[in-house]
Amino acid sequence: MTALRTGWPNPVRLSASGDTMVPVAAHTSRTMVGRDSEITELAGLVGLGTPDRPWRGRPGAVLLSGDAGVGKTRLLMELRDLARAEDWRVYAGHCLDFGESALPYLPFSEVLGRFAADQPELVDRVAATHPAITRLQPGRRVRAADGDAGGAVSEPGATGDRSELFEAFHALLDAGAAETPLLVVIEDAHWADQSTRDLLGFLFTRSFENPVALVASYRSDDLHRRHPLRRQVAEWSRIPSVDRLQLSRLSEPAVRALIAELAPVRLPERQVATIVDRAEGNAFFVEELVASECADGLPNDLADLLLVRIDRLGEHARQVVRLASVAGRRVSHALLAAASDLSPGDLEEGVRQAVEMNVLVAGTGTYSFRHALLGEAVYDDLLPGERVRLHHQYVDALTSEPGRGTAAELARHARRSMDLDRAATASIEAGDEAIGVSGPDEAAHHYQQALELLADPDRAARLEVDLSKLAVKAADALSTSGDNQRAAELLAEHLERLPDDTSANARARLLSEYAMTLCYIETPLDQVAISEEAMALAPVGESPLRAKVLSTHARVLMNFDRFEEGETVATEALALAERLGMHAVASEAVTTLTSMRIRSGHDGDDRRQLQEALEDAVRRAAAAGAVPAELRGRFLLGRAHQDHAEWEDAARWFQSGLDRGLAVGLPWAPYSLEARWQLAWVEYMRGEWDHALELVAVVDDPSGPLIPRAIIEPVRLAIETDRGQDVSAEIARLRKTWADEGGIAVFAAGPEIEAAGRAADAAAALAAYDDVVGLLSVIWHEHFGGRVRLAAQTLDALARALPAVPSTDRPALLDRAAGLAADAAAVVAAELGPWGPEGVAWELRVTAEHLRVRWLAGIDAPAREELLDAWASAVAAYERLGAVPELAKVRATYAGILRLVGETGRARDQGDLAREVAHRLRMATVLDDLKAAGNAPARATGAASHQLTAREREILALVADGRSNGEIGRQLFISTKTVSVHVSNILGKLGAAGRTEAAAIARRDGLLP
Repeated sequence: MTALRTGWPNPVRLSASGDTMVPVAAHTSRTMVGRDSEITELAGLVGLGTPDRPWRGRPGAVLLSGDAGVGKTRLLMELRDLARAEDWRVYAGHCLDFGESALPYLPFSEVLGRFAADQPELVDRVAATHPAITRLQPGRRVRAADGDAGGAVSEPGATGDRSELFEAFHALLDAGAAETPLLVVIEDAHWADQSTRDLLGFLFTRSFENPVALVASYRSDDLHRRHPLRRQVAEWSRIPSVDRLQLSRLSEPAVRALIAELAPVRLPERQVATIVDRAEGNAFFVEELVASECADGLPNDLADLLLVRIDRLGEHARQVVRLASVAGRRVSHALLAAASDLSPGDLEEGVRQAVEMNVLVAGTGTYSFRHALLGEAVYDDLLPGERVRLHHQYVDALTSEPGRGTAAELARHARRSMDLDRAATASIEAGDEAIGVSGPDEAAHHYQQALELLADPDRAARLEVDLSKLAVKAADALSTSGDNQRAAELLAEHLERLPDDTSANARARLLSEYAMTLCYIETPLDQVAISEEAMALAPVGESPLRAKVLSTHARVLMNFDRFEEGETVATEALALAERLGMHAVASEAVTTLTSMRIRSGHDGDDRRQLQEALEDAVRRAAAAGAVPAELRGRFLLGRAHQDHAEWEDAARWFQSGLDRGLAVGLPWAPYSLEARWQLAWVEYMRGEWDHALELVAVVDDPSGPLIPRAIIEPVRLAIETDRGQDVSAEIARLRKTWADEGGIAVFAAGPEIEAAGRAADAAAALAAYDDVVGLLSVIWHEHFGGRVRLAAQTLDALARALPAVPSTDRPALLDRAAGLAADAAAVVAAELGPWGPEGVAWELRVTAEHLRVRWLAGIDAPAREELLDAWASAVAAYERLGAVPELAKVRATYAGILRLVGETGRARDQGDLAREVAHRLRMATVLDDLKAAGNAPARATGAASHQLTAREREILALVADGRSNGEIGRQLFISTKTVSVHVSNILGKLGAAGRTEAAAIARRDGLLP
């Protein structure tokens, strides 16, 4: 473990005698001004100054935000000093602005390096039980001496287990706080990569046995609407143990006090007032304005202001500062010296002046800009040719001694110095490093940059890079990060550009990956044919590539219900993978084989036995480290229980799949996303709506992949529709994604149809049904199962709209209703396997809704008992299904029908049951239905019903036909007001709550001609 102790070129000891946050250099205020209340609050939040406070097993976690330059770092330095005064250990890690060259977990590598320098024995103990911690070792993250050779691309699938890495770092912090409290600070989280944000979120939610406090700072002014940290800050803020502290700008008295502290000679009031006005409470700007010594006539542009300090440096110092700006905010002394063309003496002179003039700050073996804005201003001021030259100097420094930096740094400098060969190989190295620490987003970015550079065939040939392997790795990283669309596009592009002399192996590799990726998206392409082409090209015999192609082909066949053929292929893949010792591929084959047997009811095998076999496959995948196979198995187990309405078991397996995906840092990966999606629907059906809404809250993350977010959003729309909210804008927005993913269409159309029904807009409901069926009949097939549910929802919408439909238009509407019922019957008839309990419930709902439409229309009306029996059967089916909200809906409708036919007692019973659920779930739509059907006065007796005058009977007949008061008045040559009076009298005599109920009573009692 000695390598852990020498992770940086110059090991840094950072205990009480060292520095963590960047210290305040000379010529700035060493007294914190205007922040007494903030430091008191921050100290209290992390547990300082309260030694008697009991430790509750949760970190004192704080999100510290503020504008750039407002004083976050200065406040953190004060917090550090307070912590050390109480014998706390303090470690800090910094996120750096690497731009397009993200290095996963950089601040945590820095913290590990500081642990290793300060407590090497503790790090050794943690590494002995949690070896994954070594993946963050700073020394392992720099380029190895042989990492620059060639351009070989390893096979995909070497992704590290992120859960092990996260648990390892958690264990390190807990162990580090065993003897004395520990404060960990992560600075500049607005520059954090996705993996760093994931690990930070993990630590926020985990318990600690020992006192660990966490503080993460970020620039609030950088968090634009689409900034990836914005959503995560909102998520973290909902964690009970996480507090937020917004550092506001300094007040005018505080600014004046700071000016007095900074200025060696008291400044004239006019100059002080100018600084107060220009600085606008920003501490950094105050320092710069004071240091510029020319408050009058300062340029308005901040960059010009910042560069005033640079202009006062000597030539050697200016060269040092310019070179340092190319590295970013921080650079090691060794790398700066290696990249500089100054002599050692001139370099030392330049560095010293830059530090003395408060441009650079000296750490232990490193230099950094006192403020990031200063470094950015210097870099932006460089001439284009100067930037290229200085980046090239860093390339030379990094390649002459690889241990000086990371592959991501080398890729960045090589690309900006136009050394594109070097940039390509370094980008591949950076992608491999990101995959090794489970950073798929960063890996995909690096691989794609390499592919762009290697689009030049001469460069690819010169570097001897296997583009097929690199393309597969890039596609796999994209899929893992949730962007299957881009993964498919990338593979299609490479297949199209393949030269004629491409090897059969390369084509087979690309085609196989392409076929599998297409299974995750909507496409008219024939995935089976593409996979079969890969099979034909794959090498015969004991070939690892053949084993992978076979395993993939079996999965593709399973997706198209070609179980018999798929089992044969999966069996061959399993045997070959086991002979070759390919444990991950073998796990995939076992999962596929078992899943096909469950779905096909293989040989009459007991379903429980097959589920147990799939559970065993999941355990096998977990033991082999085959995370994709494990995620798929957990999802398929959830689906197996879901298909039989075993909601609790389904929820358990979906939750385990979601938890596993989150633990390994793959929330958007195939089957991790699907587990979240189906779990949300299960919770919707179970009536656990708060949990369902928590599960779908990730859709608010604008940085998340578009299609995966759109897949799960309909769950929220269904809940909001049921609660009476207007979601028309969201529904319209999701329509743009229907063609990309049929699952969005089939589930988003439901709330759209129901909303149209509530608005009594039959045309809109039918249009939505026609649109979704038309689309899915093309991209799926005509008899997709969800069509039964959509037909039932559309029939409900027609029933709600009928009272407002003129009698002349009702036959056409009845024809459409009959067509919907026929559509559902055709789906049921085409179903190859057993129709599950959910399908049965919706099938019975279609029958009941169709009878209801006919009954309300008064055309080919069903007999009373037929109508009631159909609705009783539907209610019973939803009771067996255990679908809480749908049961409440059908009970509310059934209660209204029962009341209309005079079954008031049964109506009250069904209404009470529906009302209880509606109140608990805040289902405004169901409560509205119950109110309309159940709040009417007691129905008049049959004798009273017949006390209608001839004119009232005449008007009642027209009301039953759906005519409006205006239409009735014109037909009978009386005023609309007179018609209104007659209608009110009719409702009172019949004891009806409305026109629809009056018409139903008239039909029941034979009052119509």
